[in-house]
Amino acid sequence: MAHRSLVGAAALAAASAFALAGCGASSAGGNSAGGSPSGSSSGGGACAGTSTASASAPKSLTLALVPSGNANQLVQTVKPLTDALTKSLGIPVKGVITEDYQAAVEAIGANQAQIGMLPSLQMSQACQRYGAVPSLQSVRAGKSTYAAQFFTNDPNKFCTTTPVKGANGMLYCNGTQSGNGPAGLSSLSKVKGASITLLQPASPAGYIFPVAALKAAGISLSDLKVTQVTANDAAIQSVYNGDSQVGASYWDARTVVVKSDPNVGQKVVVFALTNEIPNDGVSLSSKLSPAWQTKIKDALLAYAATPAGKNALNAIYQITGLAPANASALDQTQQVANSIGVN
Repeated sequence: MAHRSLVGAAALAAASAFALAGCGASSAGGNSAGGSPSGSSSGGGACAGTSTASASAPKSLTLALVPSGNANQLVQTVKPLTDALTKSLGIPVKGVITEDYQAAVEAIGANQAQIGMLPSLQMSQACQRYGAVPSLQSVRAGKSTYAAQFFTNDPNKFCTTTPVKGANGMLYCNGTQSGNGPAGLSSLSKVKGASITLLQPASPAGYIFPVAALKAAGISLSDLKVTQVTANDAAIQSVYNGDSQVGASYWDARTVVVKSDPNVGQKVVVFALTNEIPNDGVSLSSKLSPAWQTKIKDALLAYAATPAGKNALNAIYQITGLAPANASALDQTQQVANSIGVN
């Protein structure tokens, strides 16, 4: 994707949020950040991040989020979280929706955002490039990992077992209804020559792990008719609308689309799951003092433990809890990205 400069765009008045433009994903041979990594490493070479002991107390904070789904909807759903943080921390906290995944990393690096709710790859990148601390990881249904899913509007071709209803009433085949990967990967051989919708290369669930799974099955992107979109719900809708036979997203992004397309769970069937991916989480700017990094972390953990916090985080990214981040686990996404030429 083209390299773009980082600029602030107009505020979205409805939730005091604005879009941040930034750098697109960098493939092999590219350099999207420049300079050497500034984060410190923990065991296994994983980046643990840094802080600025001499930093003054911030007068306000900006929370950056990536556009995992409908950006306008995300603008509204983040407001309860930023309001709660404003009250808890005693300074204004505003939410911003970045233009893309990489823009969130660059926003942290440029100090346009001090808190980032980022996928695992971007947490590692923000740490390696700018020293941002991987502070917390999301928990969903008791897990700190999740699988990416392959789905189709042509189950007769890609399902070797009869589709069954999962607990959410949606259809799954090839043993994918548990959501625990890997599953059904032997069916990927049938994807060769198909049309497929993927997210941008920076997306762990929408590109990195699915492309790695395809590579392991002997399929390259040149064997496919690829359409790329910017959000998981758009990938679901692409297959739902018949624009592609196959798509990839996090499990189970169909729940985001069901409000607008109630029969999506019957028309779009999940048929394969990748290896487990480290959950997304919260990164904190290295330009904050250690005391403020701890203060923000504690405020988020406390809020996540309340009923209001659980509802707010679930509405944002279907998060059911927060836990201290595992830097070594997060580094696994970077390793898989490197294996397919994305860095």
